[in-house]
Amino acid sequence: MNPEESTTTPLLQNPDTNGHVSSNLPSEEMEKVLENKRAVPIRWWTKLVIWESKTLWQLSWASIIVQVFNYMLSFATLTFVGHLNALELAGASVTNVGIQGLAYGIMLGMASAVQTVCGQAYGAKQYGALGIICQRAIILHLGAAILLTFFYWFSGPILVAIGQTEAIAEQGQIYAHGLIFQIYAFALSCPMQRFLQAQNIVNPLAYMAVGVFVVHVVLTWLVVDVLQYGLIGAALTLSFSWWLLVILNGLYILFSPSCKETWTGFSWKAFKGIWPYFKLTLASAVMLCLEIWYNQGLVLISGLLPNPTISLDSLSVCMNYLTWDICFMLGISTAASIRVGNELGAGNPKVARFSVYVVTGTSTVISIVFTAIVLIFRVQLSKLFSSDAAVIEAATNLAPLLAISVLLNGIQPILSGVAIGSGWQAVVAYVNLACYYIIGLPIGCVLGFKTSLAEAGIWWGMILGVLLQTITLIILTARTNWNAEVEKAADRVQNSANENLDLIVSV
Repeated sequence: MNPEESTTTPLLQNPDTNGHVSSNLPSEEMEKVLENKRAVPIRWWTKLVIWESKTLWQLSWASIIVQVFNYMLSFATLTFVGHLNALELAGASVTNVGIQGLAYGIMLGMASAVQTVCGQAYGAKQYGALGIICQRAIILHLGAAILLTFFYWFSGPILVAIGQTEAIAEQGQIYAHGLIFQIYAFALSCPMQRFLQAQNIVNPLAYMAVGVFVVHVVLTWLVVDVLQYGLIGAALTLSFSWWLLVILNGLYILFSPSCKETWTGFSWKAFKGIWPYFKLTLASAVMLCLEIWYNQGLVLISGLLPNPTISLDSLSVCMNYLTWDICFMLGISTAASIRVGNELGAGNPKVARFSVYVVTGTSTVISIVFTAIVLIFRVQLSKLFSSDAAVIEAATNLAPLLAISVLLNGIQPILSGVAIGSGWQAVVAYVNLACYYIIGLPIGCVLGFKTSLAEAGIWWGMILGVLLQTITLIILTARTNWNAEVEKAADRVQNSANENLDLIVSV
């Protein structure tokens, strides 16, 4: 026997009958292997990557489905609204970006704190803490929903203030009023989904997302096309579909045997230690909101250019494809967050680091394929969304910038997911603020309004901000002391389990 092989663990010396590392290889054994990586034969590294990839994709595929079909609820609604008239579509579209996007960004950002603490608690086998954390998150989300209700109710004047016409703002306000019920569905659904994902319960979430989408399409067709309840009917149907998703998530948590150890019923303990948990929630919300609003700001700012119609239409074509790509990558990002959080909580720093390498490599390869598709089929992709020659030409000219964004999107969201799993939200919030709003956005505005680049200039500024943020996250990840992260995770989980008011937040 080769001397190198003799020092490896029995699991690597005795693979399964097919000569592969078992996909059920315990993380503790993987940790032992990676601690003594010099003794591992080179040929085994491929097997280890396959092991991690299988684990990752078992989480990723369902997370991708959830992200895509949750987004498709709003997308399908706008499709039916487009059959009404151009004014109502414009009102619904600007509300979708400026109002609904704001609320969803806040809720999604706050929920990433659930991902962090629940993921690490599950890895540490502190199962009882997960239910308390989820309830604590729901309390804070409902508080945010109450505040956002005023934002929705007065959405008309807000839309006028950001440059929309009175007619568009009026239709936007009608649509926003119908979505007020949706805010409270967000407040419940976002924490519950993250609570389940942290336990690697992802397949049921995917089935629920697809099922609700199918029901939503049928109901929207009935309400808008058959009963002709118009814009308010479309908005109320969207709110109803989100509540249907909440009910299904809630029933699964309450009655599924998979949650019997993590959900032990409602408890007043959720109110204890809520302030320190709020600090992590706030950092999480700021971190993700700064990312989400940055892309939305590109569209809103482009509406202020000298020829806004062509600019907005061409950018909308490109942003549609970028949004689909973001949904796909966010699914992988969620899986990365779960993997890193679970392994840190379980005290496996080497496995956590190895998972980061594998998921980053996987997402980079996928983004290269998506980038090639954008460049090769740039004209055909433009024609799918518009028949206007000027819009097609403008969108085709923007395709190289879209390709760059897609390429960067293969790395940046994944590292953000790693940051969430590790609890670095506060640090990344500062990074996002500096890279996006202090550097990227001002440069984009200068290039867009002071040069002939127009919408391309604004996009170049956005790309610069994303590039700087990506480089910063790469440096932070490369310099991470994963052993120290395990200790922080242990403290965070212990304090959460004990409802300690001194919850440690990584900064």
